[in-house]
Amino acid sequence: MDPKYLKLLAENRLTEQVEALEALLAACTVCPKDCGNDRLKDEIAACYSGRLPIVSSYTAHFGEEPCLSGTRGAGNIFFGNCNLRCVYCQNFQISQTWKEQKKNEVTHERLAEMMLEIQARGCHNIGFVSPTHFAPQMARAILIAAERGLRLPIVYNTNAYDSVEVLRLLDGIVDVYLPDLKYADADVGFQYSKIRDYPKYARAAIKEMHRQMGSELVFGDDGLLKRGLLIRLLVLPNDIAGLEENLLWIRDELGPRTAISLMAQYYSTNKAATDPRYILLSRRISEGEWFEAVSLLETLGIEEGFMQEYESASFYYRPDFEDKNEPFKDIRDFQ
Repeated sequence: MDPKYLKLLAENRLTEQVEALEALLAACTVCPKDCGNDRLKDEIAACYSGRLPIVSSYTAHFGEEPCLSGTRGAGNIFFGNCNLRCVYCQNFQISQTWKEQKKNEVTHERLAEMMLEIQARGCHNIGFVSPTHFAPQMARAILIAAERGLRLPIVYNTNAYDSVEVLRLLDGIVDVYLPDLKYADADVGFQYSKIRDYPKYARAAIKEMHRQMGSELVFGDDGLLKRGLLIRLLVLPNDIAGLEENLLWIRDELGPRTAISLMAQYYSTNKAATDPRYILLSRRISEGEWFEAVSLLETLGIEEGFMQEYESASFYYRPDFEDKNEPFKDIRDFQ
């Protein structure tokens, strides 16, 4: 199954969508912050990003869901900076250090070369990690790479604080949406991620992703995910995420067969590890909290997706750590 962006390229429509995305940078409305800075003139937006993309690292990654990692790894490209400021961010060294990340700016052509290098290494897909604030630059690089022979599916691994307008322009460019659904309560989102109205914007974004993809995950003959929507839910201590409310929203608004990925990998880091204001996030989730979360899947009738094994999810991959496999199981194995 060929990625859909190749069809757009063949029909001479990919350039049009890329240019429409880039136009949003002139008075930046690339994410719901709508800060209005002219990033085409390299003004720095609220995400501390300008005209060029910032790439902290790119690598074959084996810690994603098995349908993405496969046997040769997901080809992850980690963008620097972020439009959120999560106090427990596991990648805070690259998401919240904009002065240091400035030196990692690359041209669109170099970003395209990275994708082609990943393809040459045999990775199964191109996974853009935290792409929201660089969505236009990402699309431009995909266009360049596609013209040079890129043939891998594109995975959009996002915090879901995305613009619906941007997502509509990514229709046909992205093959797999991999959004977080972080919080069910707006005040909690502001307290812990310094962002306003997170549930409102994230749910609107995920509904648009679902409109494009539907609930069905499309797998290739190799068992790898080629197209679809897979929603990640990280279990936080003291149920700060509001897991049951988020699962109910997914079930009732998108349908019980919409795939989710339940994640146990939370650990205390960044400000959550040291600042007493965030004491409720200062520990790993307990085994009891994890099994309570797992039990919700059956209680609420969630039918599709993956879940991490509690014991193996002690920390998540960071570009400065050695890569580590974190086993996932099919949700249906536990029902």
